[in-house]
Amino acid sequence: MRYFLDTEFNGFGGGLISVALVPEHGDQEFYVVLPLPDDVEPWVAQHVVPYLRHVPPGIYLELNRADAADHVAAYLEGDDDPLIIADWPEDLAHFCALLVKGPGLMAGVDFGLRLELINAAGFSAAANSRVPHNALHDARALRDFYLAD
Repeated sequence: MRYFLDTEFNGFGGGLISVALVPEHGDQEFYVVLPLPDDVEPWVAQHVVPYLRHVPPGIYLELNRADAADHVAAYLEGDDDPLIIADWPEDLAHFCALLVKGPGLMAGVDFGLRLELINAAGFSAAANSRVPHNALHDARALRDFYLAD
């Protein structure tokens, strides 16, 4: 199955703040918020942090990095050929980095997964998302854009 990825992070080169995966079919969405860094970039503090909880009841989950990695692996576990689709390279970079739990230690994605960076020219998550700069809503907007094509 295809899963549409979006992340929020603490500015260019900054740490991961939230990650969302929205499946092509169904409503079993994935959304996790990681602990905020001590020094949040001003733009992120204004445009991302206030919207982290703007998700449907019951889906908001705050986890530390290691638990978030395990949660991603558990979420994807039932799919024998998951394809993660993103429209921005940093989303894929943060997602992959999240799966690394330590030196030589990866979250349990031993079933494998594929990654695809799409050309989303003309697409803007901020313009098409119900709640801009919220990873879940942005991933939904990406899915809708991709499937409408």
